[in-house]
Amino acid sequence: MLRLLHLLLLLLLLPPPPGTAEPPGLAALSPGAHPQAPDLLYADGLRAYAAGAWAAAVALLREALRSRAELGRARRDCGGRCAAEPGAALPAAPRDLPGPGAWEPLLLRAALRRAECLSHCAARRLGPGGAARLRVGGAVRAAFRRREPYNYLQRAYYQLKKLDLAAAAAHTFFIANPKHLQMREDMAKYRRMSGIRLESFRDLETPPHWAAYDSGLELLGRQEAGLALPRLEEALQESLAQMESCRAGCEGPEEQQREEEEEEGTGNQGGLYEAIAGHWIRVLQCRQRCVGDTATRPGRSFPVPDFLPSQLRRLHEAHAQVGNLSQAMENVLSVLLFYPEDEAAKEALNQYQAQLGEPRPALGPREDIRQYVLRSLGEKRQLYYAMEHLGTSFKDPDPWTPTAFIPERLREKLREDQEQRPWDQEPPQPKPLTDWKDVLLLEGVTLTQDARQLNGSERAVLDGLLTPAECGVLLQLAKDAAEAGARSGYRGRRSPHTPHEHFDGLTVLKAAQLARAGAVGTQGAKLLLEVSERVRTLTQAYFSPERPLHLSFTHLVCRSAIEGEQEQRMDLSHPVHADNCILDPDTGECWREPPAYTYRDYSGLLYLNDDFQGGDLFFTEPNALTVRAQVRPRCGRLVAFSSGGENPHGVWAVTRGRRCALALWHTWASEHKEQEWTEAKELLQEPEEKEDEEEEKEMPSRDPSPEPPSHRLQRVQDKSEEPPRVREEL
Repeated sequence: MLRLLHLLLLLLLLPPPPGTAEPPGLAALSPGAHPQAPDLLYADGLRAYAAGAWAAAVALLREALRSRAELGRARRDCGGRCAAEPGAALPAAPRDLPGPGAWEPLLLRAALRRAECLSHCAARRLGPGGAARLRVGGAVRAAFRRREPYNYLQRAYYQLKKLDLAAAAAHTFFIANPKHLQMREDMAKYRRMSGIRLESFRDLETPPHWAAYDSGLELLGRQEAGLALPRLEEALQESLAQMESCRAGCEGPEEQQREEEEEEGTGNQGGLYEAIAGHWIRVLQCRQRCVGDTATRPGRSFPVPDFLPSQLRRLHEAHAQVGNLSQAMENVLSVLLFYPEDEAAKEALNQYQAQLGEPRPALGPREDIRQYVLRSLGEKRQLYYAMEHLGTSFKDPDPWTPTAFIPERLREKLREDQEQRPWDQEPPQPKPLTDWKDVLLLEGVTLTQDARQLNGSERAVLDGLLTPAECGVLLQLAKDAAEAGARSGYRGRRSPHTPHEHFDGLTVLKAAQLARAGAVGTQGAKLLLEVSERVRTLTQAYFSPERPLHLSFTHLVCRSAIEGEQEQRMDLSHPVHADNCILDPDTGECWREPPAYTYRDYSGLLYLNDDFQGGDLFFTEPNALTVRAQVRPRCGRLVAFSSGGENPHGVWAVTRGRRCALALWHTWASEHKEQEWTEAKELLQEPEEKEDEEEEKEMPSRDPSPEPPSHRLQRVQDKSEEPPRVREEL
């Protein structure tokens, strides 16, 4: 432990190289001003977006992106400045100091000086409170990683008639989310618009090293090595700078490391030195992951293998083509730092030496690469030491790590893990869009209207989710349940939204209980579960392919017109509302706060019939008056949309007949996953399990006094008799 404690800050105080410029497209909106909290700016931007205040939404979302970028630059710059601060140097190794433990006060004093410097620097750059004032929660950090602000920006720019900026924002989001079906369609429409220039389709967040790298490779492919060399050199320098920026983020506030702590299993082990060592190990693990982060293209799942060595190989080959043999030798010697036994590199080195004709002892590997390799090996040595002696974990991102650095008893296990790394194989290429849509949208499902055709955002109409026979089964289920007196959520005969309609509702758990009791058909109850999962899968594939959605509530609802009460009717079957916020039509605001179901993220309505009058779903402006789109129900038609204030909706009055539909809400929050769905599935599986048990009569029961099935069923029914929570229905 003492050995590790002395080494734990060995690499912390090394100054990083100067950083890179701000990504293009994010020019400061408030020059000279301290950045504001990115999460608050983002939240205000979404409120403005939901209210239709497009100019304000653009300004707030851009400022949120700028503030987040400035926070990262401040951490990186302050780290470099404080590393060079006098008095922050590390003490000498313990063997050079006069007595046991003499290094400890020197080491900790250096850490305190560094902390003081960082605190003052952050306050100057970021304002009072420094980085602590600008801490961002995990959900917002994930949203920025997924580039979600650009999804909102593209729509806001479109509303402002700034089509070039809308195309750029859409392209930026799509690069990081290539499986987002709606954005695929939006991009195709932008490309068909005559007023948008081709150069507008640019990535506003592309790291500089990827832009230079791709440009260099393109020039090499055209056999223009002389023109490619500056771009390849820029790519290498920017790759190193990007890695430094990533490493600086690893030293952020403690809460930013909690996800890594859970992932790597290096939680607080108690005691001062254990806590110091544990936090330092997490920092080192994070720094090592920066290798893969830098080598991963936006929107890709795996890094480019051997990213830095491959750049050096291209550099030495390009230098050789234009006759720069000294630079070619410098780069091939740098390759040998990673792979000392690389035969191709050694052969190239011999060739360059022969062409030069005389020894060049002053020629050596690049200094920036030499420092990079030494620092990386030093970090790996500490991580492998902690892995062997402290029981921590470490996933080495580099295939070039010398075997000698790995403790002997860990080598076999690590060798097996390395052979299984997914990025050692070329990841499968995505299928053409037509094939991919056929898979995601299920057999027979077609996209009828997208968000643009529905005059909104995050909306879609899809047909073919149910066959006529399946609609019939679910309609019979609703009828049988209504006759059995099962009204879930509403005890009266009349609708909670209008006195002119009857309302019947059935949850998945109540359907399963009624099926067990023989009041409804088991086939219908099982189909209800199956169809709800079918809708969830499709909604996730269309709107959220990179982030799992969970069902939060499933409700089979029927609205029936009351005869004799439809004359001169002026009200709606369901007033205009949003599903996760409280809509204020006077101001256009939608407040995401209780009693609204704030955890809802996407909504869906799957229709079962069309033999009624009225009952169309419609979308409005935030004022709840201006109708933007209207959808007519039919068997198997799904209307899916995001649940926020961007999609206010209501239902026209049902003036004749009975309108039935399956209403579903989805959430990203797993803690709000619908537990009744799981209970219903287990309940419907129990009769099958009992039949299997009866076939094995020779097997004695392990329970000497099994509970009678009737008692178990009664207990489930009693549970359902608790006062239910009233839910808004579509």
